[in-house]
Amino acid sequence: MIPRYSRPEMTSIWSEQSKFQIWYEIEAHACDAMAELGMIPREAAKAVWDRGGFDIDRINEIERETKHDVIAFLTSLAEHVGEEARFVHQGMTSSDVLDTTLAVQMTRASDLLLAGMDRLLAALRTRAEEHRHTPTIGRSHGIHAEPTTFGLKLATFFAEFTRCRQRLEAARAEIATCAISGAVGTFAHIDPAVEMHVAEKLGLTPEPVSTQVIPRDRHAMFFATLGVIASSVERLATEIRHLQRTELREAEEFFSAGQKGSSAMPHKRNPVLTENLTGLARIVRAAVTPALENVVLWHERDISHSSVERVFGPDATIALDFALQRLAGVVEKLVVYTDSMQANLDQLGGLVHSQQVMLALTQKGVSREDAYVMVQRNAMATWKDGGSYRDRLKADADVQAALSAADIDALFDLDQHFRHVDTIFARVFGGDS
Repeated sequence: MIPRYSRPEMTSIWSEQSKFQIWYEIEAHACDAMAELGMIPREAAKAVWDRGGFDIDRINEIERETKHDVIAFLTSLAEHVGEEARFVHQGMTSSDVLDTTLAVQMTRASDLLLAGMDRLLAALRTRAEEHRHTPTIGRSHGIHAEPTTFGLKLATFFAEFTRCRQRLEAARAEIATCAISGAVGTFAHIDPAVEMHVAEKLGLTPEPVSTQVIPRDRHAMFFATLGVIASSVERLATEIRHLQRTELREAEEFFSAGQKGSSAMPHKRNPVLTENLTGLARIVRAAVTPALENVVLWHERDISHSSVERVFGPDATIALDFALQRLAGVVEKLVVYTDSMQANLDQLGGLVHSQQVMLALTQKGVSREDAYVMVQRNAMATWKDGGSYRDRLKADADVQAALSAADIDALFDLDQHFRHVDTIFARVFGGDS
Protein backbone atom coordinates (compact mmCIF):
# COMPACT_ATOMS: atom_id res chain seq x y z
CA MET A 1 0.00 0.00 0.00
CA ILE A 2 1.30 3.46 -0.88
CA PRO A 3 2.35 5.70 2.06
CA ARG A 4 -0.52 8.12 1.34
CA TYR A 5 -3.03 5.59 2.68
CA SER A 6 -0.88 3.93 5.33
CA ARG A 7 -0.40 4.36 9.04
CA PRO A 8 3.02 3.43 10.47
CA GLU A 9 1.42 1.35 13.24
CA MET A 10 0.01 -1.03 10.63
CA THR A 11 2.77 -0.93 8.05
CA SER A 12 5.34 -1.89 10.67
CA ILE A 13 3.52 -5.19 11.20
CA TRP A 14 4.19 -6.09 7.57
CA SER A 15 7.74 -4.76 7.36
CA GLU A 16 10.64 -7.09 6.57
CA GLN A 17 12.13 -6.30 9.96
CA SER A 18 8.96 -7.41 11.73
CA LYS A 19 8.58 -10.51 9.54
CA PHE A 20 12.12 -11.74 10.10
CA GLN A 21 11.89 -10.98 13.81
CA ILE A 22 8.87 -13.27 14.06
CA TRP A 23 10.70 -15.93 12.03
CA TYR A 24 13.58 -15.69 14.48
CA GLU A 25 11.33 -15.96 17.52
CA ILE A 26 9.55 -19.01 16.06
CA GLU A 27 12.86 -20.79 15.51
CA ALA A 28 14.20 -19.79 18.94
CA HIS A 29 11.05 -20.86 20.80
CA ALA A 30 11.05 -24.12 18.88
CA CYS A 31 14.66 -24.71 19.96
CA ASP A 32 13.68 -24.12 23.59
CA ALA A 33 10.94 -26.72 23.33
CA MET A 34 13.21 -29.23 21.58
CA ALA A 35 15.88 -28.71 24.23
CA GLU A 36 13.30 -29.36 26.95
CA LEU A 37 12.38 -32.61 25.19
CA GLY A 38 16.03 -33.61 24.88
CA MET A 39 16.01 -33.38 21.10
CA ILE A 40 18.82 -30.81 20.98
CA PRO A 41 21.40 -29.60 23.54
CA ARG A 42 20.24 -26.87 25.89
CA GLU A 43 23.43 -24.95 25.05
CA ALA A 44 22.31 -24.84 21.42
CA ALA A 45 18.94 -23.33 22.30
CA LYS A 46 20.67 -20.78 24.51
CA ALA A 47 23.09 -19.89 21.74
CA VAL A 48 20.19 -19.10 19.38
CA TRP A 49 18.88 -16.54 21.84
CA ASP A 50 22.29 -15.20 22.89
CA ARG A 51 23.96 -14.90 19.50
CA GLY A 52 21.03 -15.11 17.13
CA GLY A 53 20.31 -12.34 14.73
CA PHE A 54 19.83 -11.60 11.08
CA ASP A 55 20.79 -9.06 8.47
CA ILE A 56 18.10 -8.19 5.95
CA ASP A 57 20.52 -7.19 3.22
CA ARG A 58 22.43 -10.44 3.75
CA ILE A 59 19.20 -12.48 3.63
CA ASN A 60 18.24 -10.86 0.35
CA GLU A 61 21.72 -11.47 -1.02
CA ILE A 62 21.57 -15.17 -0.15
CA GLU A 63 18.04 -15.50 -1.55
CA ARG A 64 19.19 -14.22 -4.90
CA GLU A 65 21.26 -17.38 -5.11
CA THR A 66 19.09 -19.92 -3.27
CA LYS A 67 15.75 -18.66 -4.63
CA HIS A 68 14.31 -19.67 -1.23
CA ASP A 69 13.57 -17.07 1.42
CA VAL A 70 13.45 -19.34 4.49
CA ILE A 71 16.74 -21.05 3.58
CA ALA A 72 18.27 -17.61 3.07
CA PHE A 73 17.07 -16.55 6.51
CA LEU A 74 18.40 -19.73 8.18
CA THR A 75 21.75 -19.27 6.49
CA SER A 76 21.98 -15.69 7.74
CA LEU A 77 20.93 -16.81 11.22
CA ALA A 78 23.62 -19.50 11.20
CA GLU A 79 26.25 -16.88 10.42
CA HIS A 80 25.34 -15.21 13.73
CA VAL A 81 24.76 -18.29 15.88
CA GLY A 82 27.70 -20.37 14.76
CA GLU A 83 28.13 -24.13 15.09
CA GLU A 84 24.99 -24.63 17.22
CA ALA A 85 22.86 -23.40 14.29
CA ARG A 86 22.81 -26.99 12.99
CA PHE A 87 20.11 -27.70 15.60
CA VAL A 88 17.84 -24.92 14.34
CA HIS A 89 14.76 -25.87 12.29
CA GLN A 90 15.01 -29.54 13.31
CA GLY A 91 12.09 -31.46 11.81
CA MET A 92 10.43 -28.26 10.62
CA THR A 93 9.44 -27.12 7.15
CA SER A 94 9.24 -23.67 5.62
CA SER A 95 5.46 -23.47 5.89
CA ASP A 96 5.71 -23.88 9.65
CA VAL A 97 7.56 -20.58 9.77
CA LEU A 98 5.64 -18.78 7.03
CA ASP A 99 2.12 -19.73 8.09
CA THR A 100 2.71 -19.16 11.78
CA THR A 101 4.24 -15.78 11.02
CA LEU A 102 1.28 -14.81 8.86
CA ALA A 103 -1.02 -15.76 11.73
CA VAL A 104 0.91 -13.49 14.09
CA GLN A 105 0.80 -10.63 11.61
CA MET A 106 -2.92 -10.98 10.97
CA THR A 107 -3.77 -11.14 14.67
CA ARG A 108 -1.71 -8.03 15.32
CA ALA A 109 -3.35 -6.33 12.35
CA SER A 110 -6.74 -7.36 13.73
CA ASP A 111 -5.96 -5.68 17.03
CA LEU A 112 -5.28 -2.39 15.26
CA LEU A 113 -8.45 -2.76 13.20
CA LEU A 114 -10.46 -3.42 16.35
CA ALA A 115 -9.00 -0.27 17.91
CA GLY A 116 -10.02 1.70 14.83
CA MET A 117 -13.54 0.32 15.04
CA ASP A 118 -13.72 1.26 18.71
CA ARG A 119 -12.85 4.85 17.84
CA LEU A 120 -15.47 4.88 15.09
CA LEU A 121 -18.13 3.35 17.36
CA ALA A 122 -17.42 5.93 20.05
CA ALA A 123 -17.79 8.75 17.52
CA LEU A 124 -21.03 7.32 16.14
CA ARG A 125 -22.51 6.94 19.62
CA THR A 126 -21.59 10.48 20.62
CA ARG A 127 -23.03 12.03 17.47
CA ALA A 128 -26.13 9.81 17.55
CA GLU A 129 -26.90 10.92 21.11
CA GLU A 130 -26.28 14.53 20.12
CA HIS A 131 -28.88 14.28 17.35
CA ARG A 132 -31.22 11.72 18.89
CA HIS A 133 -34.21 14.02 18.37
CA THR A 134 -32.98 16.11 15.42
CA PRO A 135 -35.73 15.78 12.78
CA THR A 136 -34.71 14.95 9.23
CA ILE A 137 -36.30 13.36 6.22
CA GLY A 138 -35.89 9.68 5.58
CA ARG A 139 -35.50 8.69 1.95
CA SER A 140 -36.22 5.54 0.02
CA HIS A 141 -35.09 5.29 -3.60
CA GLY A 142 -33.56 8.71 -2.94
CA ILE A 143 -37.08 10.19 -2.62
CA HIS A 144 -38.64 11.75 0.48
CA ALA A 145 -40.30 8.99 2.50
CA GLU A 146 -41.12 9.72 6.14
CA PRO A 147 -39.52 11.75 8.91
CA THR A 148 -36.77 10.19 10.97
CA THR A 149 -34.06 11.66 13.19
CA PHE A 150 -30.44 12.17 12.32
CA GLY A 151 -29.58 10.34 15.51
CA LEU A 152 -31.46 7.28 14.28
CA LYS A 153 -29.55 7.43 11.00
CA LEU A 154 -26.30 7.28 12.94
CA ALA A 155 -27.63 4.61 15.29
CA THR A 156 -28.13 2.27 12.34
CA PHE A 157 -24.44 2.61 11.53
CA PHE A 158 -23.46 2.07 15.16
CA ALA A 159 -25.42 -1.18 15.19
CA GLU A 160 -23.85 -2.25 11.88
CA PHE A 161 -20.29 -1.59 13.00
CA THR A 162 -21.00 -3.36 16.27
CA ARG A 163 -21.84 -6.44 14.24
CA CYS A 164 -18.72 -5.88 12.15
CA ARG A 165 -16.62 -5.76 15.30
CA GLN A 166 -18.05 -9.04 16.51
CA ARG A 167 -17.30 -10.64 13.15
CA LEU A 168 -13.71 -9.38 13.25
CA GLU A 169 -13.22 -10.74 16.76
CA ALA A 170 -14.40 -14.14 15.52
CA ALA A 171 -12.17 -13.92 12.44
CA ARG A 172 -9.19 -12.98 14.60
CA ALA A 173 -9.74 -16.00 16.81
CA GLU A 174 -10.06 -18.26 13.79
CA ILE A 175 -6.88 -17.00 12.14
CA ALA A 176 -4.72 -17.12 15.28
CA THR A 177 -3.40 -20.64 14.70
CA CYS A 178 0.10 -22.08 14.79
CA ALA A 179 1.46 -24.97 12.73
CA ILE A 180 4.83 -26.50 13.62
CA SER A 181 4.13 -29.99 12.27
CA GLY A 182 6.80 -30.55 9.64
CA ALA A 183 6.50 -31.79 6.09
CA VAL A 184 2.91 -32.76 5.15
CA GLY A 185 1.85 -32.05 8.73
CA THR A 186 2.49 -35.49 10.28
CA PHE A 187 4.94 -34.50 13.08
CA ALA A 188 7.17 -37.27 11.73
CA HIS A 189 10.37 -35.48 12.74
CA ILE A 190 9.16 -33.15 15.48
CA ASP A 191 7.09 -33.51 18.62
CA PRO A 192 3.65 -31.85 18.88
CA ALA A 193 4.83 -30.40 22.19
CA VAL A 194 7.09 -28.07 20.19
CA GLU A 195 4.04 -26.68 18.39
CA MET A 196 2.23 -26.26 21.70
CA HIS A 197 5.15 -24.31 23.15
CA VAL A 198 5.57 -22.01 20.16
CA ALA A 199 1.83 -21.38 20.02
CA GLU A 200 1.73 -20.41 23.69
CA LYS A 201 4.69 -18.05 23.36
CA LEU A 202 3.14 -16.29 20.34
CA GLY A 203 -0.43 -16.12 21.68
CA LEU A 204 -1.76 -18.59 19.13
CA THR A 205 -3.67 -21.87 19.17
CA PRO A 206 -2.20 -25.05 17.66
CA GLU A 207 -3.79 -25.99 14.34
CA PRO A 208 -5.76 -29.21 15.04
CA VAL A 209 -4.69 -30.81 11.80
CA SER A 210 -2.59 -29.26 9.07
CA THR A 211 -1.50 -30.70 5.75
CA GLN A 212 1.73 -28.83 5.34
CA VAL A 213 -0.02 -25.50 5.52
CA ILE A 214 -2.69 -24.02 7.75
CA PRO A 215 -6.01 -24.56 5.92
CA ARG A 216 -6.88 -21.47 3.90
CA ASP A 217 -10.58 -21.46 4.75
CA ARG A 218 -9.46 -19.59 7.86
CA HIS A 219 -7.78 -16.93 5.79
CA ALA A 220 -10.74 -16.74 3.41
CA MET A 221 -13.08 -15.95 6.30
CA PHE A 222 -10.68 -13.33 7.60
CA PHE A 223 -10.50 -11.46 4.30
CA ALA A 224 -14.23 -11.87 3.71
CA THR A 225 -14.81 -10.21 7.07
CA LEU A 226 -12.55 -7.34 6.07
CA GLY A 227 -14.59 -7.04 2.88
CA VAL A 228 -17.85 -6.77 4.82
CA ILE A 229 -16.36 -4.11 7.09
CA ALA A 230 -15.15 -2.20 4.03
CA SER A 231 -18.67 -2.27 2.60
CA SER A 232 -20.03 -0.86 5.85
CA VAL A 233 -17.41 1.88 5.66
CA GLU A 234 -18.57 2.67 2.14
CA ARG A 235 -22.24 2.71 3.15
CA LEU A 236 -21.63 5.37 5.78
CA ALA A 237 -19.30 7.30 3.47
CA THR A 238 -21.93 7.24 0.71
CA GLU A 239 -24.62 8.54 3.08
CA ILE A 240 -22.41 11.48 4.03
CA ARG A 241 -21.59 12.16 0.38
CA HIS A 242 -25.29 12.31 -0.45
CA LEU A 243 -26.10 14.57 2.50
CA GLN A 244 -23.34 16.96 1.42
CA ARG A 245 -24.79 17.47 -2.05
CA THR A 246 -25.64 21.13 -2.61
CA GLU A 247 -29.33 20.36 -3.10
CA LEU A 248 -29.48 18.75 0.36
CA ARG A 249 -26.66 20.33 2.41
CA GLU A 250 -27.80 18.53 5.55
CA ALA A 251 -24.31 17.48 6.65
CA GLU A 252 -20.79 17.84 5.35
CA GLU A 253 -17.21 16.95 6.06
CA PHE A 254 -15.32 19.44 8.19
CA PHE A 255 -13.58 21.98 5.97
CA SER A 256 -10.41 23.19 7.68
CA ALA A 257 -8.83 26.62 7.51
CA GLY A 258 -6.66 26.86 4.43
CA GLN A 259 -8.25 23.84 2.77
CA LYS A 260 -8.93 24.15 -0.96
CA GLY A 261 -11.74 22.34 -2.77
CA SER A 262 -10.91 22.94 -6.41
CA SER A 263 -8.03 24.26 -8.49
CA ALA A 264 -10.56 26.00 -10.77
CA MET A 265 -13.53 26.92 -8.54
CA PRO A 266 -12.61 28.56 -5.25
CA HIS A 267 -16.11 28.12 -3.80
CA LYS A 268 -16.00 24.30 -3.81
CA ARG A 269 -16.26 22.20 -0.61
CA ASN A 270 -16.10 18.64 -1.88
CA PRO A 271 -16.63 15.38 0.08
CA VAL A 272 -13.10 14.26 -0.71
CA LEU A 273 -12.58 12.17 2.41
CA THR A 274 -15.69 10.07 1.99
CA GLU A 275 -15.05 9.72 -1.74
CA ASN A 276 -11.60 8.45 -0.82
CA LEU A 277 -13.16 5.97 1.60
CA THR A 278 -15.37 4.64 -1.17
CA GLY A 279 -12.26 3.91 -3.21
CA LEU A 280 -10.38 2.31 -0.32
CA ALA A 281 -13.34 -0.01 0.28
CA ARG A 282 -12.91 -1.32 -3.25
CA ILE A 283 -9.28 -2.15 -2.55
CA VAL A 284 -10.18 -4.13 0.56
CA ARG A 285 -12.98 -6.03 -1.17
CA ALA A 286 -10.61 -6.88 -4.00
CA ALA A 287 -8.85 -9.29 -1.63
CA VAL A 288 -11.94 -11.39 -0.99
CA THR A 289 -12.19 -13.41 -4.21
CA PRO A 290 -8.46 -14.29 -4.33
CA ALA A 291 -8.67 -15.35 -0.67
CA LEU A 292 -11.57 -17.66 -1.51
CA GLU A 293 -9.63 -19.10 -4.43
CA ASN A 294 -6.66 -19.73 -2.12
CA VAL A 295 -8.68 -22.33 -0.23
CA VAL A 296 -8.10 -24.82 -3.05
CA LEU A 297 -4.50 -26.08 -3.02
CA TRP A 298 -2.96 -29.21 -4.54
CA HIS A 299 -2.80 -32.19 -2.17
CA GLU A 300 -0.89 -31.37 1.03
CA ARG A 301 0.36 -28.02 -0.25
CA ASP A 302 1.41 -25.82 -3.10
CA ILE A 303 2.37 -22.15 -3.08
CA SER A 304 -0.26 -20.70 -5.38
CA HIS A 305 -1.67 -18.92 -2.33
CA SER A 306 1.63 -17.38 -1.29
CA SER A 307 1.96 -14.54 -3.77
CA VAL A 308 -1.67 -13.55 -3.21
CA GLU A 309 -1.22 -13.26 0.54
CA ARG A 310 2.05 -11.38 0.25
CA VAL A 311 0.17 -8.67 -1.67
CA PHE A 312 -3.28 -8.64 -0.10
CA GLY A 313 -2.28 -9.41 3.48
CA PRO A 314 -0.59 -6.04 3.85
CA ASP A 315 -2.72 -4.09 1.35
CA ALA A 316 -6.14 -5.07 2.70
CA THR A 317 -5.30 -4.56 6.36
CA ILE A 318 -3.35 -1.33 5.77
CA ALA A 319 -6.14 0.14 3.62
CA LEU A 320 -8.89 -0.81 6.06
CA ASP A 321 -6.91 0.46 9.05
CA PHE A 322 -6.46 3.81 7.33
CA ALA A 323 -10.12 3.89 6.28
CA LEU A 324 -11.46 3.23 9.77
CA GLN A 325 -9.32 5.97 11.29
CA ARG A 326 -10.26 8.43 8.53
CA LEU A 327 -13.97 7.62 8.85
CA ALA A 328 -13.85 8.07 12.62
CA GLY A 329 -12.35 11.51 12.09
CA VAL A 330 -15.05 12.40 9.58
CA VAL A 331 -17.81 11.45 12.02
CA GLU A 332 -16.14 13.22 14.94
CA LYS A 333 -15.94 16.51 12.99
CA LEU A 334 -19.05 16.12 10.83
CA VAL A 335 -20.84 19.46 10.34
CA VAL A 336 -24.61 19.04 10.71
CA TYR A 337 -27.05 21.61 9.32
CA THR A 338 -30.25 21.16 11.30
CA ASP A 339 -31.95 24.12 9.60
CA SER A 340 -31.44 22.51 6.20
CA MET A 341 -32.82 19.25 7.53
CA GLN A 342 -35.97 21.03 8.68
CA ALA A 343 -36.25 22.94 5.40
CA ASN A 344 -36.02 19.69 3.43
CA LEU A 345 -38.60 18.13 5.70
CA ASP A 346 -40.99 20.97 4.86
CA GLN A 347 -40.11 21.03 1.17
CA LEU A 348 -43.11 19.02 -0.09
CA GLY A 349 -45.74 20.82 1.90
CA GLY A 350 -46.39 18.00 4.37
CA LEU A 351 -46.60 15.04 1.98
CA VAL A 352 -44.37 13.05 4.31
CA HIS A 353 -47.36 12.58 6.63
CA SER A 354 -49.43 10.73 4.02
CA GLN A 355 -49.24 7.35 5.73
CA GLN A 356 -50.53 8.79 8.99
CA VAL A 357 -53.50 10.27 7.13
CA MET A 358 -54.26 7.01 5.34
CA LEU A 359 -54.13 5.01 8.57
CA ALA A 360 -56.33 7.54 10.35
CA LEU A 361 -58.95 7.21 7.59
CA THR A 362 -58.99 3.41 7.95
CA GLN A 363 -59.46 3.84 11.70
CA LYS A 364 -62.56 5.91 10.93
CA GLY A 365 -64.09 3.14 8.82
CA VAL A 366 -62.78 3.95 5.34
CA SER A 367 -61.47 0.94 3.41
CA ARG A 368 -57.74 0.87 2.84
CA GLU A 369 -58.24 1.03 -0.92
CA ASP A 370 -60.48 4.10 -0.72
CA ALA A 371 -58.24 5.75 1.86
CA TYR A 372 -55.23 5.25 -0.39
CA VAL A 373 -57.03 6.88 -3.33
CA MET A 374 -58.15 9.86 -1.24
CA VAL A 375 -54.71 10.43 0.21
CA GLN A 376 -52.86 9.93 -3.06
CA ARG A 377 -54.96 12.24 -5.21
CA ASN A 378 -54.30 15.12 -2.82
CA ALA A 379 -50.66 14.18 -2.60
CA MET A 380 -50.25 14.17 -6.38
CA ALA A 381 -51.92 17.56 -6.66
CA THR A 382 -49.57 18.95 -4.02
CA TRP A 383 -46.60 17.30 -5.74
CA LYS A 384 -47.55 18.91 -9.05
CA ASP A 385 -48.77 22.34 -8.00
CA GLY A 386 -47.17 22.86 -4.59
CA GLY A 387 -48.95 24.42 -1.67
CA SER A 388 -50.09 22.87 1.59
CA TYR A 389 -50.99 19.20 1.65
CA ARG A 390 -52.81 19.74 4.93
CA ASP A 391 -55.04 22.43 3.40
CA ARG A 392 -55.87 20.20 0.44
CA LEU A 393 -56.94 17.42 2.75
CA LYS A 394 -59.17 19.80 4.71
CA ALA A 395 -60.80 20.92 1.47
CA ASP A 396 -61.48 17.35 0.26
CA ALA A 397 -65.12 16.44 0.88
CA ASP A 398 -64.40 12.70 1.15
CA VAL A 399 -61.68 13.30 3.73
CA GLN A 400 -63.90 15.75 5.62
CA ALA A 401 -66.56 13.09 5.93
CA ALA A 402 -64.18 10.99 8.03
CA LEU A 403 -61.75 13.45 9.62
CA SER A 404 -62.28 16.85 11.21
CA ALA A 405 -59.88 19.73 10.68
CA ALA A 406 -58.55 19.16 14.20
CA ASP A 407 -58.02 15.46 13.40
CA ILE A 408 -56.01 16.40 10.31
CA ASP A 409 -53.91 18.97 12.21
CA ALA A 410 -53.01 16.32 14.80
CA LEU A 411 -51.76 14.00 12.06
CA PHE A 412 -49.12 16.56 11.05
CA ASP A 413 -47.42 16.45 14.45
CA LEU A 414 -43.82 15.31 13.93
CA ASP A 415 -43.61 13.89 17.43
CA GLN A 416 -45.89 11.03 16.41
CA HIS A 417 -43.13 9.74 14.17
CA PHE A 418 -40.57 9.82 16.95
CA ARG A 419 -42.41 8.37 19.94
CA HIS A 420 -40.35 5.18 19.88
CA VAL A 421 -36.93 6.75 19.26
CA ASP A 422 -35.85 6.21 22.86
CA THR A 423 -36.87 2.56 22.66
CA ILE A 424 -34.71 2.07 19.57
CA PHE A 425 -31.77 3.79 21.23
CA ALA A 426 -32.10 1.50 24.24
CA ARG A 427 -32.01 -1.50 21.88
CA VAL A 428 -28.92 -0.23 20.09
CA PHE A 429 -26.92 1.22 22.94
CA GLY A 430 -28.30 -0.82 25.83
CA GLY A 431 -29.73 0.06 29.20
CA ASP A 432 -31.89 3.15 29.51
CA SER A 433 -30.11 5.00 26.69
